[in-house]
Amino acid sequence: MVLMPHMSQSKRKLIGAFLLVGSIVAWSVLGTMIYLALPEGLPPLVLVGYFLIAGMGWVLPAAQIIKWMARPDRQTSNG
Repeated sequence: MVLMPHMSQSKRKLIGAFLLVGSIVAWSVLGTMIYLALPEGLPPLVLVGYFLIAGMGWVLPAAQIIKWMARPDRQTSNG
């Protein structure tokens, strides 16, 4: 993922923090909307499976954001 390669790590961390919070909020809203759209009377094991997937689904996007945030600054050559 190459987003704004000229950006310093401290700026990436600030932006990444907001991206993480925003993505987790968006994921929880989406998960709630999907849950409310599920038919009533589903077996408990189906619901457990849904909540496991919905509860852990934010991890992969968050991992990519954290990887981008932690990338070291590019070294500039001065001669």
